[in-house]
Amino acid sequence: MLRENPGQRSLKKNLMLASSTASVAGMTNVVGVIAFLSFVSNITGHVATLAGKITEQDIGEVYTVLYWLFMFFFGAFVSNFIVKSLDYRSTYVAHATPIVLEIVILLGVAFYGNDVGSMSDFQREAVTGAVLFCMGLQNGLVSRISGGLIKTSHLTGLVTDLAGELSDLLHPHVERTRELKDKIYIRFTVLAFFIIGGLLGGYLFGLIGMTTFFVIPFILSTILLYDIYPVLLHRLRKWWTA
Repeated sequence: MLRENPGQRSLKKNLMLASSTASVAGMTNVVGVIAFLSFVSNITGHVATLAGKITEQDIGEVYTVLYWLFMFFFGAFVSNFIVKSLDYRSTYVAHATPIVLEIVILLGVAFYGNDVGSMSDFQREAVTGAVLFCMGLQNGLVSRISGGLIKTSHLTGLVTDLAGELSDLLHPHVERTRELKDKIYIRFTVLAFFIIGGLLGGYLFGLIGMTTFFVIPFILSTILLYDIYPVLLHRLRKWWTA
């Protein structure tokens, strides 16, 4: 049997991470726009909105947008803090804990937001903040695991990096290394699965509404199972042959 080299294993892991988290970000963002009338996978638009609300002196909206910005920031902060705190015990536990926290919060959003039409503005804004916290958690964790290569909750930087790398690939004086090709492959994967996730999120929301938030944690669980599956399989074989 042929064995994968470390580079192939690393690429497979990054592709798994990129595809699953990008689809989650795409689904979450589209559902957030439909349900809460707000982008929830990134904060670029919220920064522009903040500047506009400050100009208009709309103090109430300024506080709301500041809250959303803080929740995304706090999610990334908590994710990094958890990883740093648990990494000495187990890398798997350190990486899995932020994902489990994200799953729990999104399940809470699914239950609490089931009757989104009857929510007050305050409730809708609070739930939007909770989802932004989840996206901050996810983006911080994925960026850390991939060494900054993968950021799945927004595409502006990704498209910029992809353009530069494609330029290098096609340039006659730049070496077409395996690393360069892998980066391009990963970035196309993120872009494709973000779009797929968005399409799926919009379609499911039209069918089942806020219940779509129950589907998103299921996708996140694939990340947990991908890493722990070989360990569980080994223990199962060991128990079976004992």
